[in-house]
Amino acid sequence: MEGTFEHSIDAKGRLFIPARLREELGVSFHLAAGIDTCLAIYPDETWKRITEKFAALPMSESAPLRIFFANAAKCELDSQGRIVIPQKLRKYAQLDRDAVILGVNDRAEIWASELWMPQEEEELNPANMKACMKALGI
Repeated sequence: MEGTFEHSIDAKGRLFIPARLREELGVSFHLAAGIDTCLAIYPDETWKRITEKFAALPMSESAPLRIFFANAAKCELDSQGRIVIPQKLRKYAQLDRDAVILGVNDRAEIWASELWMPQEEEELNPANMKACMKALGI
């Protein structure tokens, strides 16, 4: 997944998912708290890999991951291509109205616009792009 898309969250907590991402996400997918202050959208295939890793852990090591799964939500698009973001997840990501959806390889991320825009402005520079290319071996 790739790209940046700006949309608004309505009063009922619904967010439009762009058609290009819907094609890659499929009919259903999972929404969970992400790293930083954002939400992560995982296609079923990626979510399956995550749950398999979790299931392989001893219970003593999996306990800290409870909160991740307890607050995850399976999503299905409504007829207008929207998902409902649960209130707890909206609060976690500080999502109020304006949101940015980012394609990030095997997942998408949902950010509050006011949190993403300054970060992007700070990080989108030649030095960081050079570091990205180096990390990717390009």
